[in-house]
Amino acid sequence: MSGHTTELVVFIVLFVLVSGMGFVAARWRRPTDLASLNEWGLGGRSFGSWVTWFLVGGDLYTAYTFVAVPALVFSSGALGFYALPYTIVVYPMVFLVLARMWSVSHVHGFVTPADFVRARFGSPTLALVIAITGLIATMPYIALQLVGIEAVLKSMGITGHLPIIIAFAILAAYTYQSGLRAPALIAFVKDALIYIVILAAVIYIPAKLGGWDSIFDAAKAKFDATPAPGDGYLLGPANQLQYVTLAFGSALALFLYPHSLTGVLASKSRNVIKRNMSALPAYSLVLGLIALLGFMAIAAGTKPVVAGGKADTNTIVPMLFDQMFPDWFTGVAYAAIGIGALVPAAIMSIAAANLFTRNIYREYLNKDATDAQEANVSKLVSLVVKVGAVLCILLLDPQFSIDLQLIGGVIILQTLPSVALGLYTRWFHKGGLIAGWAAGLAAGLWMLYLIPNPANGKLHFGGSAFPLANLGFDTKMTIYVGFLAVIVNLVVAVVVTWILRAAKVADGQDATSRDDYFADRGDPKVKDLDLSGSH
Repeated sequence: MSGHTTELVVFIVLFVLVSGMGFVAARWRRPTDLASLNEWGLGGRSFGSWVTWFLVGGDLYTAYTFVAVPALVFSSGALGFYALPYTIVVYPMVFLVLARMWSVSHVHGFVTPADFVRARFGSPTLALVIAITGLIATMPYIALQLVGIEAVLKSMGITGHLPIIIAFAILAAYTYQSGLRAPALIAFVKDALIYIVILAAVIYIPAKLGGWDSIFDAAKAKFDATPAPGDGYLLGPANQLQYVTLAFGSALALFLYPHSLTGVLASKSRNVIKRNMSALPAYSLVLGLIALLGFMAIAAGTKPVVAGGKADTNTIVPMLFDQMFPDWFTGVAYAAIGIGALVPAAIMSIAAANLFTRNIYREYLNKDATDAQEANVSKLVSLVVKVGAVLCILLLDPQFSIDLQLIGGVIILQTLPSVALGLYTRWFHKGGLIAGWAAGLAAGLWMLYLIPNPANGKLHFGGSAFPLANLGFDTKMTIYVGFLAVIVNLVVAVVVTWILRAAKVADGQDATSRDDYFADRGDPKVKDLDLSGSH
C-alpha cells in the first residue's frame, strides 16, 4: 500500500459517499410501503427516461467490462473488440422485444421472465427451468463484479479478502433496505465518473505516449512478434467466424439475463423503453474507448500485477491509470471501477432474488404468499446470493470465476426460444421448449468441456472458441459455443414440437390471451397492439 495513500483516500471517500446514497435511496421517490416486489424489486415501476437510461446502462456496462474488455484487447488484440459490434446490433434487435415484454408484464404484473413463460405456456415446469437457468447464469456474473474490485485493490497493493467482504456487506445492507432504488440512484454517480475517467484517458494518455500512431504501432509490433495463432492486431482467417458469432451470440444473450429485464420492467411506460433503446448505444462509444485502453497499456509498457506467480491481466487498466495519471485522479479512476461493480451487483442480486421468490417460493412453497411475504423472502435471498458471490471469490480461483461467467453466457442463451420467441408465437409446444433447452445446454457444456487453453495449461473449459475441426471440418476456424448451442436448442425444439403436435399431445393454457393486452392503462398506445402471437 506504500505510495498509494492518496489513491486509497480518494477511493474510500467516494466509496463511502456512494454507500451513503444507497441508504438514502430508500427515501427517494418514497412509496407508501416498500413491502412488495413491485416497490422493493422494481422501484414501483415508476422510473422515467433519465433514471432508466442510467440504471440499464449501469446494469449492462459493469466493472468487469471496464477491466476485462481492455485486458482481452491487451492479450488477444482485435478479438477483444467484439464487444463493440455486439452492443451496437443488440439495441435494434431488442427494441420491439423489450417494448412488448414491458407491456405484457405491466398488464399481468410479471416481475421476472419466468413469470411470463409460466403464463404464456401454462407450464410451471418450463417456468422453473427458466428460473433456475437465470439463477445459475447470474451468480458468477455477480462474482465477476468482485473480480473488478479486487483488480483495483491489488493495484493499490492491498491483498487479502477482508476489504471485499466489507464492501459487499455494505452493498448487501443498502440493497436490503432500499431495493432497486439504491442502484438506480448510485448509477448517476457511477456513469458520470466513468465518462469523466474515460474521456480524460483517451485525451491525456495518447498525448503522453506520442499520439495514436505510436499506440497502434506498438500494438502491431507486439502481436506480430507473438507465435499464438489466435491473437493479432487484425483478425486472422481462423478467428473471424468466432468474432462474428461471439458478437451476435452475446447480443442475443444480453437482455435474456434477468437483471437486464429487471431494469427494463422498472420503467414507467413503453415510450421510456423505446427512447432508451435509441439512446443506450451512446454507451457503445465509451465501450470502444475503454477497449482502446488495452492498446494504450501495450504502448506504455504496462505490466499486470503478479500474484502467486501468475500475472493477473485484469489489473492492466488499473495499473495503466496508476502509471499515467496523478495520484488523486488515479483514485477517482479506481473509484469509478469500484462503484461500477456495486450498481450491477445490486441489480443482479435483486433479479436473482425475485426469480427465486416468484418462481420457486411462491410456485412451490407458499402459493398464497402475500406481497409483504414475497418482499421479505426476496430481501433475504438477495443477501444469500451476495454471500454466494463472495464465496466464489474466496474459494475459487478468480480465473475459474471468469470461466463460470463464460459458461453462464452459453447457459442463458438457452432461454431464447421460451422468453424472446415466446413473445411473438405460441407455436412451440412446452415439451419442445424443455427438450430444446436440455439439448442446447448439453451440447454447449460438451463443447466447452472439449476446449483447452494451452496458455494456462487447462485441458477443459479453456474458452468459448470451439474448433470446427472437432465436427469433422478441415479448417482451423473456430466458432462461438453459445451460437452453436442455441441452434441445437432451436432445431430440437422445432422437431419435438412437430412430433407432439402431430400426436395431439395437450399443451398448457395461455393465460396471456389477446383481450388481456388491450387494457394497458399505463400507456394508451398499447390498446391497439395485438400481442397474442400465433396459436
